[in-house]
Amino acid sequence: MSTNTLTSPSALAPTAGSPPAEASRYEDELGRGLRAADEEAFAAIYRQWGSLVHTMATRSLGDTYEAEDVTQQVFLGAWRGRDGYRPERGPLGAWLVGITRRKIVDALAARTRRLALIESVAHGPYAPPPDGAAPDGVLDRVLLVDRLSRLPRQQRQVLCLAFYEDLTQAQIAERTGMPLGTVKSHARRGLHRLRRGIEQGHTETTDE
Repeated sequence: MSTNTLTSPSALAPTAGSPPAEASRYEDELGRGLRAADEEAFAAIYRQWGSLVHTMATRSLGDTYEAEDVTQQVFLGAWRGRDGYRPERGPLGAWLVGITRRKIVDALAARTRRLALIESVAHGPYAPPPDGAAPDGVLDRVLLVDRLSRLPRQQRQVLCLAFYEDLTQAQIAERTGMPLGTVKSHARRGLHRLRRGIEQGHTETTDE
């Protein structure tokens, strides 16, 4: 990836108090750099809009881990889909915000599916599938149990008490003797690992 035909983004970066026209020219230059697969321009784009994307994701999802994932997905999607950016349709920032909104919607939908899965495993009776059938729900149950078993002991203990005994975090702290803050930390990290593991399991199954 070459920057020979482009002005260095750092040389054009507007300073505090720069007029709107200068900021607009800088954004246009970054957009041209993105379409030309210029890595320096892409790094400047991340510096310019990374905080905004992360803030949007955090406010919508209420979870720092998920917000970090969405931020990565947004910029990965922007890089892979850079040929789809059209300056005449709107500024680069608006294009990134559009990608962010779609990724947030995807993350919320995935969260809904995970919660339904966890609820079904925690409270729903197991029903064997018909002969010759392997519905996604059964695969999901197997993946969840498998990934739970791979968690660090304390994370697994906290999540199992929450899922299978329907205990609150305060009750888990009382039951285990852990500080409430530690229980919350284990629950948050455990859910993050669990989500990653289930998604990875689906990918591995799809690739087979």
